[in-house]
Amino acid sequence: MDFREKVAVVTGGAQGIGRCIAEEFRKTCAQVCVIDKQEGEHFVGDIADKSVLERFASEVIEKHGHVDYLINNALPLMKGIDECSYEDFEYAMRVGVTAPFYLTKLFAPHFAQGAAIVNISSSRDRMSQPQTESYTAAKGGIAALTHALAVSLAGRVRVNSISPG
Repeated sequence: MDFREKVAVVTGGAQGIGRCIAEEFRKTCAQVCVIDKQEGEHFVGDIADKSVLERFASEVIEKHGHVDYLINNALPLMKGIDECSYEDFEYAMRVGVTAPFYLTKLFAPHFAQGAAIVNISSSRDRMSQPQTESYTAAKGGIAALTHALAVSLAGRVRVNSISPG
């Protein structure tokens, strides 16, 4: 497959599943735009921060003019009821639900024809483990957001989620 003209955006793309996704896109010659908190040769920033998302989206559009694929992969904080503060829980929601929503909103006018969004969810949204409330809630939120965006963007952008695990 030759994706030379395609632009793929991957959140949390410096390690783990996100890194693998970014590498696979690169193998197809796609232009890959990664954002991650981890230092590296990509846009470094915390997607829980609205201004970081705005700067990142602006840079992607300025450089490429459009987006073909948005992969919302960044890992939300995983803390449970015993140790998770209000601020921790709120942070997990910003990373796991708010950032995917806001990036979609920022890129909406710039999605190419046939564009796709893939949200990385988890089986944890249906099968919880003890002391994972922040992560589980964020993954449940991304599942609901996926459905809502699929309805709202129908005919313009395909929106799906996958649940590794």
